[in-house]
Amino acid sequence: MNRHRVDSLGPDDEVMPYSDDETDDELEASSEEEPEVMPGVPKLYLILFSVSEMAWKVKANDRPYHQLPEFQKKVFLCIKKSRYSGNDIKTYKYNVLTFLPLNLYEQFKRVANLYFLALLILQIIPDISTLPWYTTLIPLVVVLGVTGIKDLVDDLARHRMDKEINNRKCDVLLDGGFQDLKWRDIQVGDVVRLKKNDFIPADILLLSSSNPNSLTYVETAELDGETNLKFRLGLRVTDEKLQEVHQLAEYNALIECEEPNNRLDKFVGTMLWEGERYPLSLDNMLLRGCKIRNTEACHGLVIFAGGDTKIMRNGGKTRFKRTKIDELMNYMVYTIFVLLILVAAGLAIGHTFWYEEIGADAWYLFDNKNQGASYRGFLSFWGYIIVLNTMVPISLYVSVEVIRLGQSKFINWDLQMYYPDNDTPAKARTTTLNEQLGQIEYIFSDKTGTLTQNIMEFKKCTIAGRSYVNLETLKTRPVDWSWNRQADRKFTFMDHSLVARIRSGKDKDANEFFKLLSLCHTVMVDIFPSGELVYQAASPDEGALVTAARNFGYVFLSRTQDTITIKEMEEEEKTYEMLALLDFNSDRKRMSIILKFPDGRIRLYCKGADTVIYERLSPNTRHKETTQTDLDVFANATLRTLCLCYKDITPAEFEAWSRAHKEAQVAMFDRDGALDRVYEQIESNLMLIGASAIEDKLQDGVPETIATLAKADIKIWVLTGDKKETAENIGYSCSLLTDDMQIHYGEDINRQAHRRHGPQTSRQGKKKPTEPFFPAPGKNALIITGGWLVSIDFVDMACECEAVICCRVTPKQKGNVVSLVKKYKKAVTLSIGDGANDVNMIKTADIGVGISGQEGMQAVMSSDYAFAQFRFLQRLLLVHGRWSYIRMCKFLRYFFFKNFAFTLVHFWYSFFNGFSAQVAYEDWFITLYNLAYSSLPVLLVGLLDQDVNDKLCLKFPKLYLPGQQGSLFNYKNFFISLFHGIFISLIIFFIPYGAFLQTMGQDGEAPSDYQSFAVVTASSLIFIVNLQISLDTSYWTFVNCFAVLGSIAIYFGIMFDIHSAGIHVIFPTPFTFTGAASNALRQPYLWLTIILTVGISLLPIICIQFLHKSIWPSVGDKVQQTLEERKKPPTFQRGQRSRRSAYAFSHSRGYADLISSGRSIRLRPSGRGGPQSSIREIPQREAENI
Repeated sequence: MNRHRVDSLGPDDEVMPYSDDETDDELEASSEEEPEVMPGVPKLYLILFSVSEMAWKVKANDRPYHQLPEFQKKVFLCIKKSRYSGNDIKTYKYNVLTFLPLNLYEQFKRVANLYFLALLILQIIPDISTLPWYTTLIPLVVVLGVTGIKDLVDDLARHRMDKEINNRKCDVLLDGGFQDLKWRDIQVGDVVRLKKNDFIPADILLLSSSNPNSLTYVETAELDGETNLKFRLGLRVTDEKLQEVHQLAEYNALIECEEPNNRLDKFVGTMLWEGERYPLSLDNMLLRGCKIRNTEACHGLVIFAGGDTKIMRNGGKTRFKRTKIDELMNYMVYTIFVLLILVAAGLAIGHTFWYEEIGADAWYLFDNKNQGASYRGFLSFWGYIIVLNTMVPISLYVSVEVIRLGQSKFINWDLQMYYPDNDTPAKARTTTLNEQLGQIEYIFSDKTGTLTQNIMEFKKCTIAGRSYVNLETLKTRPVDWSWNRQADRKFTFMDHSLVARIRSGKDKDANEFFKLLSLCHTVMVDIFPSGELVYQAASPDEGALVTAARNFGYVFLSRTQDTITIKEMEEEEKTYEMLALLDFNSDRKRMSIILKFPDGRIRLYCKGADTVIYERLSPNTRHKETTQTDLDVFANATLRTLCLCYKDITPAEFEAWSRAHKEAQVAMFDRDGALDRVYEQIESNLMLIGASAIEDKLQDGVPETIATLAKADIKIWVLTGDKKETAENIGYSCSLLTDDMQIHYGEDINRQAHRRHGPQTSRQGKKKPTEPFFPAPGKNALIITGGWLVSIDFVDMACECEAVICCRVTPKQKGNVVSLVKKYKKAVTLSIGDGANDVNMIKTADIGVGISGQEGMQAVMSSDYAFAQFRFLQRLLLVHGRWSYIRMCKFLRYFFFKNFAFTLVHFWYSFFNGFSAQVAYEDWFITLYNLAYSSLPVLLVGLLDQDVNDKLCLKFPKLYLPGQQGSLFNYKNFFISLFHGIFISLIIFFIPYGAFLQTMGQDGEAPSDYQSFAVVTASSLIFIVNLQISLDTSYWTFVNCFAVLGSIAIYFGIMFDIHSAGIHVIFPTPFTFTGAASNALRQPYLWLTIILTVGISLLPIICIQFLHKSIWPSVGDKVQQTLEERKKPPTFQRGQRSRRSAYAFSHSRGYADLISSGRSIRLRPSGRGGPQSSIREIPQREAENI
């Protein structure tokens, strides 16, 4: 698609350069260049060739037709099968034969798992094996087993669901009659009969139904999450000729349509039957996953089956999102690999030199192997790869998944994010992005339904240059609708003059205004037995306009494929013949209807955005200027506006246009473009009637939420399709824009860019200037329209602003804006929206949030997190996001530390064993260290820890800053954990080593043997790592305490068991430390050694933590210090029994601090605060300073 070029004057603010109907695959390929057309080949030929190649052909009631060779595709070598899928679905991944190999293959795609498998193979080789095979096998089996069981449980659930769906029953027309078949036996080209409340088994072309004009109601909840009913219509020709079974059995049409794809909102095809071609669209299709409602029976032709259906196509490829911590963690694991290889290589070189200098000459070390020093060094290298393998944490990924799952459950269980009005809890739809919620820098928000309630109310209108208002501030009673028996009693309007003019019948423009609203729409109506009318509208805007027309006397009663019936001013019903419906889309921004009046006149009614309507008005139209003035007033009041106009058409003009319209309807290539060109021909020289204005109120808590997020240095961008004036005023009302901000517009981009670049920096080859767009201090905001988004300097300028509002943007442009910020600023982004037009933006951002509002559930179904109100976003980010980030960072730092401290003891021990790859611990301790002795406390810190409670997280938004800066987990923290581990391993080895030199036990036995040394070092390590996590724990619960003490108890319990004589008798080879624990730990001298080792290890850490909190306190430390100071009791307290004045006790904090500070005590002219908010001003300012 050709994009709008930016000229020197800047783009047209109202141009909509992009389309929003691309599929995900097209969006990903949008950056690729189009293939060049071969010279000499006509373009039309290429078009027809591609169409014929891509056509999907379906023959009704002819199963053998779809097995013809031309419809075969090669599967493998010479094996072919039909390109048409059967109707059985397979969403499961494994079966009995493939589960083990496939699951293991997927798990060994992880580098860590593959690494440990290679280690296991090395341990089988006798010459290099320094550890028994089970030390690696048991942890690897546990990790693979846990993951495999989870995958198996998930896949069994998919098996059960597939079996249940494939075995559902449906009536299929075979051999001249309907037969009851299972869904799995349905094929493309079958005619099926569906009954009320049946699920639709495939993508089906609607032929006829029991309702008049083949009207069929469907519920699309499983498809797009929306619960409101939608309607589908069959073609008139099939409705009239295919009602009986014998007629259906003789039906032999050929359908040519688009290939199977994932577009839920689009279908293009034609039906060739009895020598005529008929256009097919999505309105004629019943999609799999929907349910038949309010229709006794309907008949249809299967077009796509099984995996070719749109719902199954949408269940395929999704955009995989990863957090920054994930990427960093993987790089750190690679760093550990490199360190491991370097350390092993250094120790292997050491063994080579040692053997040449000492080992070869020591007769008592002769092993009957004639191996040179270099070869022994080579074997030693692989031996140390095995010994030091625990530097790479095998259980890291599993532990991270457990923590993320728990954090997701906490979000789901948070009652403060539950919305009782529609019984909607918060929902974490993914478990992999929780800590990313604590690092958000940019929020991209939709306006309608996200910041606002999306509950529309008809407020104002301008008709023939005269404005009518509906404001509660008018000191009049609401209009009495008793004269209109079919009025909606909930609808209120204050301006009595408009009703009087309509009822008098003298103002033809006013009557024409509401007649247009009652006729130009796509609303459906349900009539209850009581006579009550219930409108089913595709959007709240249409529902509000049709309801307004209903109350002003123009009542929409019913519609068929070709007619619309209304009642005008309590008179007789009038039926208008609908000749054409020119539907709305985001590119056209208008809809039109061509009607034939009962008196034979033909008129086009049109409603749409003022920008597109004014371009198409006749030069003879009146009231353009006054209507434009009223539109500006409406926009300044944050109202949504539509212009209404009409055009009278002669029969000859309509006939000529109708022929072109029919040709465009059956076009197989670029049908949408052909229809748009035909629409442009008829939608011209329009006569303006007036404009409507609808109010969409802000949701509760939106201004407070935006203000709080802004204090957390989160930049908020609003992306909306509204007018610039409407969006700007909404920005002020929701506190996105404030009075102290300097507002900039799209025109400022070129001016600021010219000043920034200067005349000399525009030459090619010059580097991009680093000078800011806004060198002057102060807050800036940018309000920009869609046409400016292609400007090169847009991102740089916008990212320097505190707030950005993008107006007149299409859904695809929303996604493009998010992509630009992600690409050029490398920032963590979050998109939040409530409608299908926000799906692209939600999928593009690092984190997508869906709001379950009035526009259905498509945004929710594409999101990572979902809730009901925008105000819950601050709790999701500032509480759950911040906690998740802090917990994950603390978990990773500690996890790396404890593994380094554990593993590097082998490194120091190597200097005393001839670099022979001898281990410093007992084999079973190495096996169980990460599984049982040190896993639970750190896991609970990753799940439960919090430095401050949720109320303080919201009260002090600056606490969110460390996550944005990534200061709690980075390479600096990684190397701190590495050096911490080196320090601890040094102490764990050398203090027991010094204590064991030339010692004697109290019973005369020397405790300085290798096994006693291994017990002392292991016991010291267990105490240190469990007490270290205790020092790092900020939030203590009974579970944390139990985990720390329990881990130490488990260590001693297991150690005494595996060192007992009984288990040695049963398994003499694996258990060789018989009696080592009881021997060593009965020596008080060794207990003192353990205490000394633990004390020297932890004392520096305690001192460093104290100095950090005293000299370099974090934001959280400052908050806690402030709270502790406030909690200090005053120097004088009255006795408990003295009486206090209830009046004095009810007062808030006074003005003493303010007076002594010398600041002004005048109230600020902020709009919302009263006396109480001004009294509270000083503590809040202290919070902001922190």
